[in-house]
Amino acid sequence: MFGIHKIGLGELILILAIALVVFGPSKLPEIGKSMGQAIKEFRSSVNKDSSAEGQNKGE
Repeated sequence: MFGIHKIGLGELILILAIALVVFGPSKLPEIGKSMGQAIKEFRSSVNKDSSAEGQNKGE
């Protein structure tokens, strides 16, 4: 299927250039920050679920 490892440097630069045109230079840091926070929240919720599942199996 598709994977980020199949995206080359040229394609990545093109995607970033399109994002710059669409969102503008002032919005990109805000978008990056919100994406980072979303990933952090997702990982913490997955870790909580995994630890809760492990505790239930141990009982």
